[in-house]
Amino acid sequence: MKAVCIEDFRRQARKRLPPFLFHYIDGGAYDEQTYRENDQDLQRVRLRQRVLKDVSVIDKTSTVFGQEYALPFGLGPVGLAGMNARRGETQAARAAANSGIPFCLSTVSACALEEVVAADPTPFWFQLYIMRDRSFLNEMLDKATAAQCSALMVTVDMPVPGLRRRDYSTALAGAPGVLGTMRRFAQSASRPQWAWDVGLRGQPHTLGNVAPLLGRKSGLEDFMAWMGANFDPTVTWSDIEYIRSRWSGPLILKGILDAEDAITAKQVGADGIVVSNHGGRQLDGVPSTIQSLPVVAAAVQGDLTVMFDGGVRSGLDIVRALAMGADFVLLGRAWAYALGAAGQVGIERMVEVLQSEMQIAMALTGCTKLSDIGRDIISSEPDYGMSPTLELQATSKRRHSGQTSCSEREMQT
Repeated sequence: MKAVCIEDFRRQARKRLPPFLFHYIDGGAYDEQTYRENDQDLQRVRLRQRVLKDVSVIDKTSTVFGQEYALPFGLGPVGLAGMNARRGETQAARAAANSGIPFCLSTVSACALEEVVAADPTPFWFQLYIMRDRSFLNEMLDKATAAQCSALMVTVDMPVPGLRRRDYSTALAGAPGVLGTMRRFAQSASRPQWAWDVGLRGQPHTLGNVAPLLGRKSGLEDFMAWMGANFDPTVTWSDIEYIRSRWSGPLILKGILDAEDAITAKQVGADGIVVSNHGGRQLDGVPSTIQSLPVVAAAVQGDLTVMFDGGVRSGLDIVRALAMGADFVLLGRAWAYALGAAGQVGIERMVEVLQSEMQIAMALTGCTKLSDIGRDIISSEPDYGMSPTLELQATSKRRHSGQTSCSEREMQT
């Protein structure tokens, strides 16, 4: 069946991928409250429908860091995405290039920087994690420069990995030794199409960029343990200043939810920020990204490119995010589902779906270009129950006027 919405891609990916991979994409931290609210709060933004405007020509092109893109969204970094399809990140990079949108490669990708460059010469962005081993940081900066990556995105909300209970339920984490390997093998065998296309034909299954650090122990089990041991809780703003001194291109900080952090990002030389809570995969109970977006966007007063991710499941959601203050939108789970469902073709189809939904949403709100999308097309903003501090920040800096068990809830849906 041809996918006509993101949920279709999700269902197809669930049928095709081994459970340990699907739930790695699909899950959140702790009880997944923030994960759900990213989606729910975004959908609560109500738009004004306008009539009798000439909307025969609609321009959706967007310029970010001096580069024009066909659409105001791109493929954000997703760890392990290359396991969802054979050499998956190379397929994603080609799909993004064919669609005229940016692609951002994760540090913890299956395919190394060099492999993605060889698969498609179109410049892409690179996402960087700061590890305990600072020589690795310098090595990745050098590789990103050599690969002519057009932007560097540093994820700042992961000094330690979040507690993702689904990963323990599916044996992706916390299942060392033969028993864990057998559990993952059994899940893979239950998905014969994936086992043939990715499990056998998609080798090697090393984590390309971090394989030199992992050495011969480069399987999923070793990777998950390595993440917990190597993410660096000592990272501070001085590390960002160091990266700024080493990187001459656009610098983006991903994982900003607080207005004060956004202001500091501007002070240390960032060119852009991503309002993000890591898709609800880090600290459960923090605000949804759409709740944080207006406050953060107001704080930087247009001096930084403000990007947004979290809960985006339609072209309508993209319009909502732009209206609430985003300059650009990044997709995460959406493209990972599409890749898992149908590879490069799936992502290209997903982009078609989203741009069509955007086209209709813009026409029915009377917007013929992206600059028309602002707070004035919002009919009503939800009351998210802001804390007094956030409410004060929003007021002073606004630019425009039945519980189930921890992992069973989503495992059963």
